[in-house]
Amino acid sequence: MTSPTGTEHAGSAAPRRVTFDGHIAGFGTTEGTRIVVGRWRTSPLGSFTDVMVERADGLRVLLAPSDDVADLVAGTYAFDAVHVVPVGLRADEERRRWRLRAGPLTADLALGSRTRLGRLLVALPRHDAVAPLVAGAADPLARLFLDGVRTRGTAGQGRREWYVASDQHAITAVRALWGSADLGAVAPVVPAVRFGFSSVPTAPTVTRVRTIIELSAGRTQTGH
Repeated sequence: MTSPTGTEHAGSAAPRRVTFDGHIAGFGTTEGTRIVVGRWRTSPLGSFTDVMVERADGLRVLLAPSDDVADLVAGTYAFDAVHVVPVGLRADEERRRWRLRAGPLTADLALGSRTRLGRLLVALPRHDAVAPLVAGAADPLARLFLDGVRTRGTAGQGRREWYVASDQHAITAVRALWGSADLGAVAPVVPAVRFGFSSVPTAPTVTRVRTIIELSAGRTQTGH
């Protein structure tokens, strides 16, 4: 498998942590499809957007913009189908709108005000050195108050993962199509998505987040 920074080679090495900084948007539709959009401004793979889709029948689909992104994300989370397709996201910060185009998926999102949780998150430290500690401390609260949400856990291939959120805004409206089929209006993420150990919040939101993934020991990595 291609690593986030290059080709993996067998050998002994300590676990290595990689950081992704950006936003995660999660929302459902009245048709039953639930969608998770990762808008990553910085990462070992540069800036990119990927989309995880769970259809109403439970089919889990990854829409990735490149083979490297597909390898990394599919190695960390679980999908029934993986498609490498053109993925583009245009964010209009002034009008507070996102316009997503990802293979068969078209989605226009309207963003609202900062949530009550977002007002609390802005005070959390986000530096990599303390992020796992913050995520560990936040996890019991997430389990108690946010159905399906976890801030730390074990991902695919023995990887460990931490999420540190620092802001959150509501998604107030969505216009989404899968091919030519209208997915309906925005709805809660119910049931929770099943890509990994954590779902996104039930309420449709965009969360500012730093994600840290610890790659398992036993491999060393070199760049291309």
